[in-house]
Amino acid sequence: MTQSDLREILIKHLGGIAPEIDIATINTTADLRDECDIDSMDFLKLITALGRELSCPMPEADYDQMRSFDDMLGYLKTYAA
Repeated sequence: MTQSDLREILIKHLGGIAPEIDIATINTTADLRDECDIDSMDFLKLITALGRELSCPMPEADYDQMRSFDDMLGYLKTYAA
């Protein structure tokens, strides 16, 4: 799966949780929860949806590696099947 594919999947699921965000205007290196104004439950929903779609284990111990949009993409690229 390409970086572009993973980016589109992340945008799709992020848009499902926070439809009001404009992905073109967010700081992709900032904390995703702050930048997209999502709470910890929404973050967990995002992680769960991504893990399910990509058959990617996303244990809680790895959440620190998924703080920003760019971090999340890097994580998915490394671990996505």
